[in-house]
Amino acid sequence: MPEALRAHFASRSGEHSGVLGVFLCQASRLPELITELIKIKPKEPLPLSLIIDTGLGGVPKAISIVESRSEILALRMVEMPAPSDVDEVWLERVSEFVPEDVIRVVEPRRGVGWLDGVRKVIEHGSWPKIRCGGQAGENFPSVDEVADFLSVVSGETGASFKATNSLHRAVRHTDETSGFTHHGFLNLIVASARCLSGGDVRAALESTDGAALAAEAKGLSDPAAKAVRGLFASYAAASFDEPVADLGELGLL
Repeated sequence: MPEALRAHFASRSGEHSGVLGVFLCQASRLPELITELIKIKPKEPLPLSLIIDTGLGGVPKAISIVESRSEILALRMVEMPAPSDVDEVWLERVSEFVPEDVIRVVEPRRGVGWLDGVRKVIEHGSWPKIRCGGQAGENFPSVDEVADFLSVVSGETGASFKATNSLHRAVRHTDETSGFTHHGFLNLIVASARCLSGGDVRAALESTDGAALAAEAKGLSDPAAKAVRGLFASYAAASFDEPVADLGELGLL
């Protein structure tokens, strides 16, 4: 926790702080986070995304703890995995537990009928989350699965989504150590733009041509760029320096 906070605050005060989002912390580690923040005494409350790893029933207590420490924490987002069957009652409870001014992010589990779950999440005013990788091959969705997800989210008026896991590089690539092919966050940006404009989404997701992807992203009009940011609203990475380095090399900063 001390190391993660040091890195976050260093990035927040650095040259590229404008691309940095919230600090992610599991609900189970809130006491640890608060202890370290009391030592640090930040000038402003830390923008926080709370990852619920204690079950839906633990949400009210976790949020209460955060709100009781408003001098050091500012709750911006609450994220949680959905049960295998995303039902209306469960989603209603999420809406009840999380304050209206806090973004709710729900991750439907990929599998048969998962896109119906994505639709239900959006209908209840939450952002769906798509997991783009992990420790095993099955954690990596196919290009078709990502394209179908984008099609569903972009088809809903005003809907936004978050992506997470294994998106530390801008462009699609194969990791030499694991052999897994990783999605790139720049691919997702361009794919989102094409999804909104009727372009070839799958080709954007499959591309390994960083220069071409960067040129397409640069060429977006201001309204188109704003629409893409509204759709692909957030993504989580294990590193800050690596994505920033990729963006710098591609001339996108």
